[in-house]
Amino acid sequence: MPNAGSHPGARTSGEQMNEIRVWDLPVRVFHWALVLLVTTSWITAQTGFDEIHEWSGYSVLTLVVFRILWGLFGSENARFSRFLTPPAVAWDHLKATSTRTAPHYDTHNPAGGWMVIALLLMLLLQAGTGLFSSDDILFEGPFAAAVSSQWSEWAKNIHARSFNIMLALVAVHVLAVGLHELHGERLIKAMWFGSKRSDQAAAAQRPLWLAAIVLALAIAAVWGLLSLAPPVSAGF
Repeated sequence: MPNAGSHPGARTSGEQMNEIRVWDLPVRVFHWALVLLVTTSWITAQTGFDEIHEWSGYSVLTLVVFRILWGLFGSENARFSRFLTPPAVAWDHLKATSTRTAPHYDTHNPAGGWMVIALLLMLLLQAGTGLFSSDDILFEGPFAAAVSSQWSEWAKNIHARSFNIMLALVAVHVLAVGLHELHGERLIKAMWFGSKRSDQAAAAQRPLWLAAIVLALAIAAVWGLLSLAPPVSAGF
């Protein structure tokens, strides 16, 4: 079982607790913007607002690219190296959680770290299949014309089914957050305001101008990708 020293940010004691900055502003804006955009994507998919759905998907893809880059070069607590552990450690943490013997963490716990990766991968799958999807009636992704109708149909089916898987992951995530809240971990407050009570020293934060550059790179990457899409043929 992991101990308090086996993972950065782990803590087992509530002694000498201070309010420290845990999540930087870019991570918090990313989180809540993603909640808004995924909700928008779901509503527009159900109501037929295809253009809004399309632009919401582009925005989600931009945010995911930003988060991947920020996970490599951003603030200490935002980096994947800060909270990713071998899968066996995450499994041990889940078993320890069931017996209430798991240590607390200032950032993502080992299981939560892998949930972040799972959600990012599902969002990439959603965005990627959406680019190639077509219903042959009202909606056509920017790259649908670059593949056969069979591949476009396959992408559309994967796009729809993977969203249900992602919703299941989101439900598990929300349930886990709720359980932590019941046990006194103020995760929602920390993700909203950025601060959390801890007996650890505050982690290093990257400047906001760097986050702005990373966001600009993410926007440029997505814009560049979309510029490669074949032109839309004129209808008759």
